[in-house]
Amino acid sequence: MDFNFTEEQQMVRDGLARLVREEYGSEARREVIASDAGWRPEIWAQLAELGILGMPFSEEDGGFGGGAIDAMVVMEEFGKGLVVEPFVPTVVCAGGFLKHAGTAAQKEEHIGGIVSGERIFAFAYAEPKGRYDLADLQTTAKKDGDGYVLNGHKAVVIGAPWASHLIVTARTSGEQRDKDGISVFIVDKSAEGVVTRDYATFDGRRASEVYFENVSVPADALIGAEGAALPLIERVADEAVAALCAEVCGAMKVANYMTLEYSKQRKQFGVPIGKFQVLQHRMADMYTEYEQAVSLTYFATLKLDAPERERKLAVSTAKVRIGQAAHKIGQEAIQIHGGNGMTDEYAIGHYFKRLTLFDSEFGNVDHHMKRHIALSAG
Repeated sequence: MDFNFTEEQQMVRDGLARLVREEYGSEARREVIASDAGWRPEIWAQLAELGILGMPFSEEDGGFGGGAIDAMVVMEEFGKGLVVEPFVPTVVCAGGFLKHAGTAAQKEEHIGGIVSGERIFAFAYAEPKGRYDLADLQTTAKKDGDGYVLNGHKAVVIGAPWASHLIVTARTSGEQRDKDGISVFIVDKSAEGVVTRDYATFDGRRASEVYFENVSVPADALIGAEGAALPLIERVADEAVAALCAEVCGAMKVANYMTLEYSKQRKQFGVPIGKFQVLQHRMADMYTEYEQAVSLTYFATLKLDAPERERKLAVSTAKVRIGQAAHKIGQEAIQIHGGNGMTDEYAIGHYFKRLTLFDSEFGNVDHHMKRHIALSAG
């Protein structure tokens, strides 16, 4: 199997690396996440101009004919700079729903706006009592004439403060945890009855609590078949996990580099602390964890188009091991930096926060361990 990137993918990687290096230095990022907006629309417009937002879409849908590998390349470079712009919610998640199950009219209406950077989405799937179960839904969508009326509460909707539209999972029939009876809708965030409470997350991004209070949506807001959306949701969630794994690999690479450089400069007892064998062993373990994470990210990404069980096993394997690696590298990096690592001025603390929060997105280590065990037993 050829693991080399194409010439086009390498060009994208080089261009993004330059953009992140020039626009996402640690000081610039601190200023951005401390601002009222929390992001830079001009960076989003630049990504659109470079074709980054259209890479994963087919040429027929108005994109540039890429796929999951291209998204992986993008996300790894984003991870190196802790980029906060909403690529995963908009391009990976919303784009995934539209690619896999959108009607021709839905694709025509929304994909062009995503590619141009004019339309931003957030994926509203998690609920306060759901505990990573994509089928555990209290949000409802009830038939009302030709359309639906949505009621419910979605928690920690990443990127929602910047979004123009939401992808919403809701129960159209059945009980709270039934696998059937789940549907997916496109909702205009400005629709009457949509209420948001925005806040900054631990790792510097922005999210919202989103409340739906008798929100009316037309019939053509439904993506896919009514009541049969869980397999589609699981597929898009797995694609998001693979993209996030690539992002955290980029963050781990930089955290390792920062820690190694710091160990060469920080002196104790008159010598650089990197000369101490115990720290050398710990940094070697960090590097090993990173290399395994990269391999598992490739593995999961390449399995996204495999049969359902095979895809799920690969993604859960990656999420478990990369979650463990992110925890270890983040903790070790902070410990080796000592007290400096706990200050906001040192960039390593920001990488630690991102590596830590990765575990909670789309299922933590325990959740994916249980999913892997269940799939293996079946």
